[in-house]
Amino acid sequence: MSETLGLPAPLRLPPLRAYAERTVLRPGVIDRAATRAVGAVRARLTGWQGRRYGRLARAAMERWMSMAMLSDAALDAERRVISAALRGRETFPPGAVAEAFALIRELSARISGQRPYPVQMMGAAALLDGRVAQMATGEGKTLTAALAAGTAALAGLPVHVVTVNAYLAERDAALMRPLYAALGLTVGVVGEGQEVAERAAAYACDVTYCTNKDLAFDYLRDRIALGQRATDIRIKLRSLAAEPGVTPPLRLRGLHFAIVDEADSVLIDEARTPLIISAQAGSQFEPATLTQALGIAAALEAGRDYVVEADQRRIVLTQDGRETLDARLAGAGPAWRARVTREELIRQALSALHLFHRDEHYILRDGKVVIIDEYTGRVMPDRAWSDGLHQMIEHKEGCALSSARSTIARMTYQRFFRRYRKLAGMTGTTAGVAAEFWTVYGLAVARIPTHRPVQRKHRPDRVLPDDAAKWEAVVERVAALHRQGLPVLLGTRSVASSAAASARLAAAGLPHTVLNAAQDRQEAAIVAGAGERGRITVATNMAGRGTDIKLGPWVGQNGGLHVIMTERHDARRIDDQLAGRSGRQGEPGSFEAILSLDDPLLDGFPVPRPLARALLARFGQPAGRLLLRWAQHRAERLHARMRADLLRSDRMQDRILAFAGHSE
Repeated sequence: MSETLGLPAPLRLPPLRAYAERTVLRPGVIDRAATRAVGAVRARLTGWQGRRYGRLARAAMERWMSMAMLSDAALDAERRVISAALRGRETFPPGAVAEAFALIRELSARISGQRPYPVQMMGAAALLDGRVAQMATGEGKTLTAALAAGTAALAGLPVHVVTVNAYLAERDAALMRPLYAALGLTVGVVGEGQEVAERAAAYACDVTYCTNKDLAFDYLRDRIALGQRATDIRIKLRSLAAEPGVTPPLRLRGLHFAIVDEADSVLIDEARTPLIISAQAGSQFEPATLTQALGIAAALEAGRDYVVEADQRRIVLTQDGRETLDARLAGAGPAWRARVTREELIRQALSALHLFHRDEHYILRDGKVVIIDEYTGRVMPDRAWSDGLHQMIEHKEGCALSSARSTIARMTYQRFFRRYRKLAGMTGTTAGVAAEFWTVYGLAVARIPTHRPVQRKHRPDRVLPDDAAKWEAVVERVAALHRQGLPVLLGTRSVASSAAASARLAAAGLPHTVLNAAQDRQEAAIVAGAGERGRITVATNMAGRGTDIKLGPWVGQNGGLHVIMTERHDARRIDDQLAGRSGRQGEPGSFEAILSLDDPLLDGFPVPRPLARALLARFGQPAGRLLLRWAQHRAERLHARMRADLLRSDRMQDRILAFAGHSE
């Protein structure tokens, strides 16, 4: 086609840097204080930040009206002209971006019948501007990301579209592949079980869909392969000297532009946990030692020998507890001789008994302990707790012990994503974390308006004194909605809670389907039918699932999907994600929370439960709502402090190990 039109193919020059990434400077005290102040101001300007892209969207719509009249050949010629106008630029001119959006809108309409709305163009413009686009659930973030990724790739910028799970990466890549092909772009998907060469080929594409974990760990593996002194010249020489089949290729070709879906989950919630690559180090302790540790831990007295800090998920041994251990383990075997070792072993045993519970923090699958991601409700079969905790939990559950691990490389999400030359994100809500996006990542939030007015109705929260009263009220409410024929989504926080809800519904004779970490393989089919008439679905945390619940015709005319939340989450954003499963794109829907003072958020709360129940009885629902909101706000502040501590620790480690090159 290019020969017929007489247009030359775009010239592809080799990249200036063999492995592009941004150097993150170490900020001083004044710089950090100024950044926090600016972040606090920007957090209040999210609405204005989003509306500023309306002019670009209107320009794209005007240009699209003329492009819609073009033939396929003429449209392809336009693509080449737009690509040439965009190439080689660090920042994208608004005029060229409007042209690209108009082109992509028309190509999308001809290929799939989908035309991006102006609000999706506004969101994509925010992404290209290096911001977090806050778009309501159901507003079409998949196509929004394709608009931005397609435009950036036309400019010659390699793009990583980062999703929270492999299913979404494969699904979104498959949905958008025909559109990218029409733009002359290649698409790669990074998934489980791929060899190094397959991953390198996927990352070599113009647009690559991958999960945050795959991406970060592939980067760490590249750093291990390159060694400490990975200068640009060394990387280029390595590629020249590489022998096919002998020298393994690097997986990535640098960190150019990342679009992070569910940015609050990836960049905020998961940033509390460092990324660690480890190797098998054999079993540190014999099963008999672990049995002895669990037995001793079970015999210790809470409050006297140890203190459980449930909100920080840690155990603190008291002085009495240390003296008890010294007395009980005097003359014990070699594993118990060192005080530091034995105290750490008992702490891990106490943690396994009191902090980590089956069907809440992990499940048993095929005789193995599999961790559950508390923010997405998904299982993480490739993850393990460190410092012997995983083996302790395996022994507690009677599973075969896996090998202990020794750390080879370590990195935090904060450090990794700040190395991208250009970073952007999308999410449904940024409540309470807009300032942190700016402070940590330099990302401003742009709140994008909805395509249609939101019709979701929020009923007042109901707070009951205990779980028994709560489940009675939940079953009664679900039964009433079921008699009306309305579909119900019942949101729970853990697998154990979803099992309890299922048992209550079954006892009441209410047919239902359960979606939790134990059934993640059937997720798509379960979610697809959750909006049908009379359907009852029990689900763990819906944040990051990225799937639409389609309403049946009768349902859409009679009130839509009704969502009931039975437990508050550690962050209000996750509650908002659950509420956003109803009333999408202007559809009718409703949401309510039926809670109790037995909620896990109140574990370790300054107000003891007997007093909380007395306050509820005396002052009614306002007191119960205030207590739970207070507990949630307290958890949000604690987690923010934990992320700040991790970032501070990361900086300190970098400073200490600076003489050796890189801390990772």
